[in-house]
Amino acid sequence: MKTFLIAAVAAATVVQAQTPAAKAPAPATKAPAAAHKPAAAKAPATKAPATKATATKAPAAVARPKPAPAPAKFGNLMSPGTLNAQAPESYKVKFTTPKGDILIQVTRAWSPLGADRFYNLVRAGFYNDAHFFRIVPGFVTQFGIHSNPQISKVWRAANLPDDPVRESNKRGTLSFATAGPNTRTTQIFINLADNGRLDGMGFSPFGSVVEGMDVVDKLYAGYGEQAQQGMIQEQGGAYLKKEFPMMDRIIASVIADPAGGGATPAPAKPAAVKPAAVKPKPAPVKPAAAPATKAPAHAPATKK
Repeated sequence: MKTFLIAAVAAATVVQAQTPAAKAPAPATKAPAAAHKPAAAKAPATKAPATKATATKAPAAVARPKPAPAPAKFGNLMSPGTLNAQAPESYKVKFTTPKGDILIQVTRAWSPLGADRFYNLVRAGFYNDAHFFRIVPGFVTQFGIHSNPQISKVWRAANLPDDPVRESNKRGTLSFATAGPNTRTTQIFINLADNGRLDGMGFSPFGSVVEGMDVVDKLYAGYGEQAQQGMIQEQGGAYLKKEFPMMDRIIASVIADPAGGGATPAPAKPAAVKPAAVKPKPAPVKPAAAPATKAPAHAPATKK
């Protein structure tokens, strides 16, 4: 009997000890539910999509086409053979100087090779910063040596065959200077008077000043023929600016009409000033007398 009671008490103790263990899983199963709620709340992570407008705007900015640098389409001044385009039958060139603008009308039929050479040199910028290094009042104004000695050097041997003389060297016309037959290169002179005697010496005009002849007349002539061509060839514009600070120069030269392939529009009224270009100067014989003996050797000569 005593043994039976002990067994009964032991069985009741086992039942009481197992009851909490059976209830414990209930709270354990609720915990996952509670833990799962924050995971659902993290849904806002999907609110920040990677395809926001900022990401799509970047390609649009990159897609904008940028203008490519303009190619050098007018040849290389260090290679005279690359400047060989044929000029239009008629074109205008504008020189900008400290005293004003000079407008030149070129007619290819007058002197085809000379007109072509002038056209190519202007388009390539050869005459920019070139000085009017020799001015003999009543006779000629001469220019055409590049301010960079390296460029001048390669052009000294770029001789051009002579053109027949079809027009006279009247006041306002332009011709290439020479050092003898078939030696035209880059130097040019503007006739300040009617210099018909130069026609028989082979100087072939290729164009004439149609506007701004008054500017040509105002170019500083105080240095006369003092500047040495050899020094200009060797030292360039630095020599002229140091030794002849008042000497005028060509600030810029451009083809002035679209038909001639330039970038600037044609001047509005060139015809209005035409009479000034052909207006005869009184007593042209007086200044011509002094340089008359020098004309063959010096005025239009190059490579001095």
